[in-house]
Amino acid sequence: MNSPPTLYDWLGGLPALEQLTTVFYARVPSDPLLGPVFARMSADHPAHVAAFLAEVFGGPAAYSAEHGGHANMIRHHLGRSLTQPQRRRWIELLLACADELGLPDDPEFRSAFVAYLEWGTRLAVLNSQPGADVTEEQPMPRWGWGEVGGPYAPNKLPSE
Repeated sequence: MNSPPTLYDWLGGLPALEQLTTVFYARVPSDPLLGPVFARMSADHPAHVAAFLAEVFGGPAAYSAEHGGHANMIRHHLGRSLTQPQRRRWIELLLACADELGLPDDPEFRSAFVAYLEWGTRLAVLNSQPGADVTEEQPMPRWGWGEVGGPYAPNKLPSE
């Protein structure tokens, strides 16, 4: 039996994630909810987020090797006081960019993709609150196919 591909491979690897984050972060400055959050964003921010997502979805561990892993990502959110409306808008805009760029839209992939976005953004909001009890040294999340077990296969139930 063949193993399912990683989410990273299924979505098109680092080039697809770099394209996604580049398009997404190009739109952020004009967004009324997100613009203020990213007002001081560095030019390499989209590439860093792409590398982080790549690692989470089963790609190379470049973010951990070059940028400090999940602990560093947690530190970026400390004290930012992110809100639920900002979190929801981040997901909404990122998914709109994913659709526009033609990232896979099969239900199995999108279920796993959105599950991570929900989990990750909720964690970011929690960690960003003043006085939050945060454990920075967390392992890098590794996101997979979850309940569906792999990519869509016509005429096959996820449990088969």
